Amino acid sequence: MGREEILPGTLHLLILQTLARGGELHGYEIARTIQQRSQDVLQVEEGSLYPALQRMLIKGWVKAEWGLTGENRRARYYKLTPAGRKQLETELSQFERVIGAVRRVIQTA
Repeated sequence: MGREEILPGTLHLLILQTLARGGELHGYEIARTIQQRSQDVLQVEEGSLYPALQRMLIKGWVKAEWGLTGENRRARYYKLTPAGRKQLETELSQFERVIGAVRRVIQTA
């Protein structure tokens, strides 16, 4: 089975949840974690990930610091802020509402 595109509106949710579980991660680790946890169904492309992280920095949901990876490369490490935790709760609630609505529509009578 091939990899699927991330559903519109869920990328922030996936990143926030990944950081909530993983602590401080650099971009590649975030993308890899989402891919692994989805059992290789979801793949976050760099062209989507880094603009999303930038938007989240501007909104104050994450903070970032430069550091070194295990391979001694410079990378920007992202960490959830208290505002990001609150946003995660909001996004989870909205996601559950939408999924519930979709289920109701597609269920057979």
